Amino acid sequence: MSRLDHAQTLLGHRFVRPELLAEALTHRSAAGAKGVGSNERLEFIGDRVLGLIVAEWLIERFPNEQEGKLGPRMAALVSKPALAEIAQNNGLAPLLNVAAGESKRGVRNQATVLADALEAVIGALYLDAGLDASRHFIRRVMGDVVDKQFIPPKDPKTALQEWVLKRALPLPAYEVVEMSGPSHAPRFVIKVSVGDAAGRGEAGSKRAAEQAAAQALLGVLPE
Repeated sequence: MSRLDHAQTLLGHRFVRPELLAEALTHRSAAGAKGVGSNERLEFIGDRVLGLIVAEWLIERFPNEQEGKLGPRMAALVSKPALAEIAQNNGLAPLLNVAAGESKRGVRNQATVLADALEAVIGALYLDAGLDASRHFIRRVMGDVVDKQFIPPKDPKTALQEWVLKRALPLPAYEVVEMSGPSHAPRFVIKVSVGDAAGRGEAGSKRAAEQAAAQALLGVLPE
């Protein structure tokens, strides 16, 4: 069985345009081989599709909760560490197409690579078969994670602040490093720093981008 056939079996979807799946599984180190581009463009759209479907799911799953509680749930579910674990648990790592040198360095098992690949696969599913196919896949692979969220997690900014206060460190410093997009659909890139450690987040609002940045930083700080 070829790598793409195996991937389609795992995903439970037979692609009309298998070249989309091939691209979704291609790390930038292997881009250009056999005319296949990297998965970065598909990751871009997959991130948006994932956010929409998870937000829709949380509204349905927790009908009495307000945005203040739904936001932290959302941030935890779509964080890089969470997505990487889902990708690993669903056998995505061995299917990734990476350059030989990068493979030897263990790139396939890096959290950011796995998370980005999962988002790219979601983007490929969306472009190949639409929102329903993407929704079915996301709910299948993330169902256990959502069901375990009986108590809303702390929002990342609060958790990060508690982390630094516990260690008597200066408060996290947030800065806007990029703003793009039209006024009705802006994109913010925020950087948060604690000492020499930093994390970045991107979202459609400054507040959401700060939460994403805090989540990214928490993922690299020691517990």
